[in-house]
Amino acid sequence: MTTTEQYTDGMASNMLDDETHSMSERARRHLWMHFSSMSNYSDEFEVPIMVRGEGAYVYDSRGKRYLDGLSGLFTSQLGHGRTDLAEAAAHQAGQLGYFPLWTYAHPPAIDLAERIAGIAPGDLNRVFFTTGGSEAVESAWKLARQYHRLMGDHGRYKVISRDIAYHGTTMGALTITSVIPYRTPFEPLVPGAIKVPNTNFYRAREHGDDATDFSVWSADQIEDALLREGPETVAAVFLEPVQNAGGCFTPPPGYFQRVREICDRYGVLLVSDEVICAFGRLGEWFGSTKYDYVPDMITCAKGLTSGYAPLGALIVNDKVAAPFFEQNNTFLHGITFAGHPVSCAVALKNIQIFEDEKILEHVRGKEGYFKERLESLLDLPIVGDIRGTGYFWGIELVRDQGSKETFHGEDAERLLRGFLSPELFRRGLICRSDDRGDPVVQIAPPLICDTEEIDFIVDTLHSVLAEATNHL
Repeated sequence: MTTTEQYTDGMASNMLDDETHSMSERARRHLWMHFSSMSNYSDEFEVPIMVRGEGAYVYDSRGKRYLDGLSGLFTSQLGHGRTDLAEAAAHQAGQLGYFPLWTYAHPPAIDLAERIAGIAPGDLNRVFFTTGGSEAVESAWKLARQYHRLMGDHGRYKVISRDIAYHGTTMGALTITSVIPYRTPFEPLVPGAIKVPNTNFYRAREHGDDATDFSVWSADQIEDALLREGPETVAAVFLEPVQNAGGCFTPPPGYFQRVREICDRYGVLLVSDEVICAFGRLGEWFGSTKYDYVPDMITCAKGLTSGYAPLGALIVNDKVAAPFFEQNNTFLHGITFAGHPVSCAVALKNIQIFEDEKILEHVRGKEGYFKERLESLLDLPIVGDIRGTGYFWGIELVRDQGSKETFHGEDAERLLRGFLSPELFRRGLICRSDDRGDPVVQIAPPLICDTEEIDFIVDTLHSVLAEATNHL
């Protein structure tokens, strides 16, 4: 490189630095970022600013490339920079940019509702649109309560969910959520939330290696809770097919079939919260399909549009929908931008791409390779467990593999946010270091990722986790 070229590159780099610093300063001044400790940002620790994306990668304001190992937030199923999805949005905006679904309908919402009903399991044939996952969960609890009232069960208002589970941030969804630090600042919450143990088999010492025994015990915790509370007071049970918070807890064999039987026995609705698990994350349209159960309702969002427009949905079976289509009954609930025509057009195109490019088949085809590569991390003493399925994985970190001793308090903070997150980011990998339960690293890349991206993820994790032990 000549002296002139070096000088020119240096000038360009300085301009990018100045522009990035200015944007970071403006962000700190005016932009309130979600779930962020805003006081952590400073002139020395700037706000990370992503400016464009292409495929599985995003680029920051200085031009550095990162593999998006969390799909934005379990959302960018088809990756970034897809002009076909952007064109679907632009085309619809030119025809009908907005109209509400309050009393009226429009073609994109009709087409999408029909399309979703066609791929949903069982007789889940009615689709109530929202703008996101929290709203879908909120809508499901409200619908469950009103449904029971219409059926004459006026005492059914409670809901059962699992320990550490995350279901959203609106007041009802937050009440169903079991992550205590997220709940405490907003208490008192909505009355009627009951918690039961989750399916963390790695920590189920009393069940040894007997997954079947653990499955029966886990499901029966729901029945025990119903009997303690009084079945006549419980409206619904909310469960994720694979629980996100805590680090990808998969269900043990037969778990959901037994839960389904318990719910039917006591007249309680089963809600499958698939805001993360639906639309390919587990290699199927819906997680309930993967684990062979048919819920009464499904909540979904995120992958429905691959993040190109905000949209969520509550999918309801014929039984629950029936009383709302009789005697002028109305579900007294709605959201201004729910079922936005532009978002619906994007979702329709998203589903078409899934089929045309065989995305579900791709995830199922690469799942074994992904699992095998991740399990190679078990040769590191800091790695205790690898769990998950499809393109949704959690790596639990421990002090000692034999005893499964975990990291607590300041040690966990120093490990996760003091070293792992910044070091992985520095090496070009975006993922989640999480301690809502025991410390985990979560990986959920775009569904288009192939062996090259999987290898980069695992190799980067291996290198950084190997260094983590020395760092501690």
